[in-house]
Amino acid sequence: MFLETICIDQGKVLNAAAHIDRMQRTAIHFGFLSPSLPDLFSMLPDALHDVKVKCRILYRETLLDITFEKYQPKRVQSLQLVEASPDYSFKYADRKELSRLLEQKGEADEILIIRHGLITDTTFSNVVFRQGDHLFTPDSWLLNGTKRQQLLREGSITEKRITRETLHEYESVYLVNAMLDIENETSIPIGSIFPL
Repeated sequence: MFLETICIDQGKVLNAAAHIDRMQRTAIHFGFLSPSLPDLFSMLPDALHDVKVKCRILYRETLLDITFEKYQPKRVQSLQLVEASPDYSFKYADRKELSRLLEQKGEADEILIIRHGLITDTTFSNVVFRQGDHLFTPDSWLLNGTKRQQLLREGSITEKRITRETLHEYESVYLVNAMLDIENETSIPIGSIFPL
């Protein structure tokens, strides 16, 4: 089973084409036809029309479940480095492996996963590092997220090899996903990334 999380903001479905594309690529890889998305806005409860909404879609050959909830951002002010090699190249609904890794966060709010010495993602987002006026995202992601792809297409960020040893070269890190963007979210200072 697979999952798509889509942002609906003030009644507008954001980056829908990228989510549909990922669903189709997932379906092709696993040998099934991707289900079509309905008009999500028409399904949205009236109380959620004027707020930022997290839409979760569970699917395989058919749409299994669609839920809507008012978006409540996670407050993340610190990250714990964790060495691991999870397979999350597709957005699986089963996140047990990531949840087990999160148990290693200690006093931090979230983990930042290192795979084979390279910085990847958190359990729920891609990452973007600030270095002066430049923004870089690791070229070693776990999941090539739709927001990450959008920022790369727009030229807002650049891919770069980022390792544990080069983290000190950056000032801060942003968490980005379908619900989180660079412009409207607070960054985490590099000093708030705890070593292994």
